[in-house]
Amino acid sequence: MSIKIFGHQNPDTDTITSAIVLAELESKLGRDAKAYRLGEVNKETAYALKYFNVDAPERLDSVTEEDTVMLVDHNEFQQSAPGIEAATILAVIDHHRVANFETNAPLYFRAEPVGCTATVLYKIFNENNVEVTRELAGLMLSAIISDTLLLKSPTTTDQDEKTLYQLAEIADINLELYGLEMLKAGASTSDKTAEELINGDAKTFEMGERSVRIAQVNVVDVDELFERKDELVEVITKEIDANKYDLFTLVVTNILESNSKVLALGEHHGVIEKAFDVALEDNAAILKGVVSRKKQVVPNIEKAFASLYE
Repeated sequence: MSIKIFGHQNPDTDTITSAIVLAELESKLGRDAKAYRLGEVNKETAYALKYFNVDAPERLDSVTEEDTVMLVDHNEFQQSAPGIEAATILAVIDHHRVANFETNAPLYFRAEPVGCTATVLYKIFNENNVEVTRELAGLMLSAIISDTLLLKSPTTTDQDEKTLYQLAEIADINLELYGLEMLKAGASTSDKTAEELINGDAKTFEMGERSVRIAQVNVVDVDELFERKDELVEVITKEIDANKYDLFTLVVTNILESNSKVLALGEHHGVIEKAFDVALEDNAAILKGVVSRKKQVVPNIEKAFASLYE
């Protein structure tokens, strides 16, 4: 039976490309594996796939106890494919926190504190003496550019930077030129619906007994998006009511200035003030220097909840 490899729901560039890259590695190591995606391909990712002439993976809606899978770029079950609890998980390759995860059998689990899953995958290629083609190098460097905002994010490590430059040599590209064009390709919001904006890159986190939804949108013009604030509030409120979120946070990140503006709604929206030492004005605030959901937003909100409500 073919191994199904996929990343998290609402896939970003790291999730899509890491699934493709790991499937190729497994195939070269003699396993029958195929990459999948759990959602639509965003414009940034589409730019990278087109540039390196690689097809997007087939969509996967759910898995069952008959499926054997490998997970990339996530491990929390609520972010994974419906039915993941019943599937046989052979491996996890990730760079996030480990939470809400357990299996009935041993597995290969590799989660490293780096800025991108692709950084870990490049190591695994080298450890297995498997050649990295130009196409695979291009996919991995695209993931690193995306997750580290071209090495500007605080999640960036020396390993990410070293890996990015090595991959750029293999792919034979100008990092600055390609990186900025790729990021800009995904930064336009004018043609997206409010629903697409709040769900395009959103993850649910269980923080104690609270359900927290954190969406992030990368832009080059924050004001352009916040001109649609009333529309965004309306659709976020519907999401809160439908899914019983205690907090819904939309983080709008300016990729050129490395700052964000947050929109917080829900019963516990005030926790954002404690988390970032800001005052919300009409449920919004500027978060200077905040660009990383993984390293800056999630940990700060968790700590604020612990101090305010426990």
